[in-house]
Order: sequence, then C-alpha cells, then structure tokens
Amino acid sequence: MDAASLPAALELAAGGGAGLSPEKRAVLGSSLLLLQRDYRFERVWFWGCIQGVRGAYYIAEGLGPDRAVPRSRLYSLNCVEWSLLPPVTKEMFAQAEQLTGRFQGDPSFAYEFADINAEDAEELTVGGKETSIKEEVRLVATIEQIDRAVGIIPRGAFVKTPLGSVHENRNFEGLSFTEAKKLSSYFHFTEPVNLKKKTLLEKADLDPSTDFLDSLEHDIPQGSWTVQLEKGGTVVVLRSLLWLGLTFYHIPMTKQYGYIYFGNGEKNLDLPFML
Repeated sequence: MDAASLPAALELAAGGGAGLSPEKRAVLGSSLLLLQRDYRFERVWFWGCIQGVRGAYYIAEGLGPDRAVPRSRLYSLNCVEWSLLPPVTKEMFAQAEQLTGRFQGDPSFAYEFADINAEDAEELTVGGKETSIKEEVRLVATIEQIDRAVGIIPRGAFVKTPLGSVHENRNFEGLSFTEAKKLSSYFHFTEPVNLKKKTLLEKADLDPSTDFLDSLEHDIPQGSWTVQLEKGGTVVVLRSLLWLGLTFYHIPMTKQYGYIYFGNGEKNLDLPFML
C-alpha cells in the first residue's frame, strides 16, 4: 500500500487482527519518506511484514514511472534502517523452495544442506562443493512468490501503453459497488499467464489497455479468496487463504486501494484439503 496513505490504509486492512503498533506507524511514516528521497523513487509502497522467530522483516517497495519494470525491494529490522535486497533469480527460487519452517529473523542466518533432504541437497550443490543458503535469499524469493501469487490491483487502476509500459490510470475513480464484489474485477499485478492462453475470440471483448493482466476468478484452487464488506459495507476486503496474512482493501467509487501482508512467510499447502 502507498506509504503516503499508510495510517488510514492500515486501519482499513486491520480487520484480520494484524497491524502495527502506534510507535511503528510513526517511525514508518517518516522513514519511508526519507527512503523515497534517498533512492529517488517515484513512489514507495509498504509491502508488509514477515514475522520470524527472533525478529521481523519490514518490507518496502520502490517504484519508478513504468510499473511494468521490476520493483526495488528493501527490508528493515527496526523500521528505520533499510537495506536493498538483490533482484530475484531462478536459482534463488530453486533454493528457497527446498526450505520450510519459520524464518529466523536474521538475514545472515545460513540454512545448511544438513537441514534439507539428501536428494534436494545434491541438486543444489555447486561444483561438487556444499554451500549454504542465507535467509536473505529465502526472503527475496518469498516476497517475489507472494507478489506473483496474491499481489492484486483493481481493474482499470493501471493502463498499458502501445509501447508496453504500464502507468497509473489518472482517470480511475474506483470500482462500482456491484463490480467491487466480483473476483473478476481484480487482477494479479504480475506477468499474465492465463491471458496468453485465451483464444482470439475470447480476447475480442477485452480492452488491451486495461485487461492486460490475469483476473482472480480463475485462481487455483477455487475458493482461495474471501470477499467481505467491512466498515458498514463501505470497504471491500479480499483475503488470501493460500498466503494467510495477505489483505487487500478497496473503497468503491474512490481511488483508495492497496494490499499488505502480515504473516510468517509460509504458504498454506493444506488449503486444497480445507476447501
């Protein structure tokens, strides 16, 4: 969610019980503005918090003019000092997939291959020498995985130009109350997968400037999202059951929307058996 509207946004997304203390909110309000100035970001989003055993990672994302460009991600252990995370790679994904259990809260903590089963350890061994996986690598891969799976925006909030760049839609005035209750009105804010599989006939009714992303209605497994009305029916709140802790809010007929994650960074692999 946008750092400029963080206090109000946290109140709207606090129905799940997670949130920040008044002290943390006050510190973030100033540190995120300094972060935007120092790194010369056009916009800064507060992504959320991954809770570890010994501490928590507070995550922020820096955006430039083109929203299609990969976002810069930073983490902090105290909401004051921020460290830039490296770009995610396929190797990071492969390594992080082998790790389970809680985060430790220490970016320098090393997961040894002794904690991983023998077959996976052999695949991850580089040049015949055993290596360890730092928690910072797992953190990068987990944030990217959550963003790809459940990072969402309302339909029409962004537009794609003929040159391929993506920008905020200045004409977006929010979804109607009827549309805001439908999963088809929300898109994954990442590279589309299902859209590329559609036929030309299915794409005929789509607007290429706004319908360039995958909608939530075909997410697998079905039922992985809950849609609720809160604050007297004035706020639409979506929560992910696949990544517990991800909350999205939108006030219909306004430009106010955003999502935030407060969780332990673990995927709910039992969801198909719970539905």
